[in-house]
Amino acid sequence: MTAAPARASVVDLTPDDLAARLDEALTVYVRAMAYPPGTVRQRRPMWVEHSRRPGWHAVGAIGPDRSLWGIAYGYPGARGQWWFEEVRRGLLAAGPQGRELADAVLDDYFELTELHVRPDVQGGGIGEALARRLLSHPVDGNVLLSTPEADDPTRAWSLYRRLGFRDVLRHHRFTSDPRPFAVLGRTLPLDPPGTPPSGAADPTPGPGRT
Repeated sequence: MTAAPARASVVDLTPDDLAARLDEALTVYVRAMAYPPGTVRQRRPMWVEHSRRPGWHAVGAIGPDRSLWGIAYGYPGARGQWWFEEVRRGLLAAGPQGRELADAVLDDYFELTELHVRPDVQGGGIGEALARRLLSHPVDGNVLLSTPEADDPTRAWSLYRRLGFRDVLRHHRFTSDPRPFAVLGRTLPLDPPGTPPSGAADPTPGPGRT
C-alpha cells in the first residue's frame, strides 16, 4: 500500500477488485472527463475486456471512507488494438518524422489507458501517486498516453509534463471523440520524485502540431 496526499491510499487492483468497483470507477472517469452520465453504461464492457488483456495492471486511490478517489490502469500495446491502430494512423499521416516515431515507440510500449481522479479531490497529488504506482510495474521500454488538448495547462497536463512526458502526436482526432487529443510519451522507468525528468520518448516536438 502506498500513501498518497489528501489521506488517500494507493493500492494495486486485481481484475476482480475492478469488477467489484466498476460502476464507481466509471463514475470517477465520467466526472473527471466531463462525459455524459450515460457513458458509464457504454464503457463498462470495454473496461471489463481491457482487464482481461495480457499484462493489464490497475491501481486505485482509496479514501478514508473506503470510496474510490482515483483509478488508473493500462497494459502493453500491440498491433490490432484500437488505440494502437488509431495512433499509428495519426503518426503515419504526419510524414517521415511520424513514421520514424511509429517504428520507434509503437514497437515496445505500455499504454497508460486511464488515469482519473475525482474532481472534488484533485490537486492533492493523487494523480502522481497513481501514475508512479502503476508505472513501477511495466517492463516495456516506453509509456504512451492520450489526453485532451487544452489551451491553458490543466492538472493532467501539468502532471504529465512533470513526469517527463513529451509530445509524440498533437491535435489527433480519435474516431470515438470529436475533441482533439495529444499523444504523449516517455521512456521507462520514471525518474525518482524530485529529480528533473530525463526520459522522453521523443526528444523533439511531435508531428501533427497545428
